[in-house]
Amino acid sequence: MLYESPQTTEDAVELLSKSKGKVHVLAGGSDLLVRMKGGYIEPDVVIDIKRIKSMNTIKKTADGFLIGAAVSCARMADHQALCKAWPGVVEAASLIGSDQIQGRCTMAGNMCNASPAADSVPAMIAAEAWALVQGPRGERWVLVEKIAKAPGVTTLRKGEVVEAILLPPKYKKSGDAYLRFTPRTEMDIAVVSAAVNLTLGAKGVITDARVALGAVGPKAMLVKPAAKAIVGTTLDDAALAKLAAAAAAACDPIDDKRGTIQFRTKVAQVLAKRAAKIAYQRAGGK
Repeated sequence: MLYESPQTTEDAVELLSKSKGKVHVLAGGSDLLVRMKGGYIEPDVVIDIKRIKSMNTIKKTADGFLIGAAVSCARMADHQALCKAWPGVVEAASLIGSDQIQGRCTMAGNMCNASPAADSVPAMIAAEAWALVQGPRGERWVLVEKIAKAPGVTTLRKGEVVEAILLPPKYKKSGDAYLRFTPRTEMDIAVVSAAVNLTLGAKGVITDARVALGAVGPKAMLVKPAAKAIVGTTLDDAALAKLAAAAAAACDPIDDKRGTIQFRTKVAQVLAKRAAKIAYQRAGGK
């Protein structure tokens, strides 16, 4: 196995483009190293992006928060402005692994692993986050919900690498939240997860919303009917019931030892309603 540690994004793109065989990008390694040790994959080339400076920064710009692909989740949790603007996203990222893993794992890596149960992805989708992708043909911006194609498969092209994640500016009277269900309280993956991001107008009426679900389909998904169910409401019981129904209708989960189809569908409804209530409160609703 060949190990490469490029110093720039351009070098990383060149290596990804020219390397032959099975090539894997190492961000935090919390998924890649486990799969290697378990014998599930045998990379021919591993490209470590941790030493690329442009991927190791959190920048607040007019377009929002630009979070480098190599920024650890622990660093995100220590960034006060980011935590204040996007508490749901930071909370989701903080659920990835243990305290030790938090010092290495990254939100971009969690996304590119393309697991349906990835914690940070539904929260990013609800936030309408974008991925800055660099490749042989230059850069392109891709909505986070468009990165995963199937379990373990992304839409990234040959030679491409995610350089950063962009979380848009947070509007006034906006709030987001992420919740998941796991058999254990810590160190587990989501059986079901839900994220909600919403904005309030006059008299606490929801003017805009995004709802995302995880672990109930082949990839994390944006559920537009669920968002539509609560827009124009003050999140009353009727709106919550419609939200739950829309969430259930979007579910297409597997049936395994961690949860049945019926169980996952029911929990998706519960988590969607709870996440909506938290987001509503964070936006200033009562």
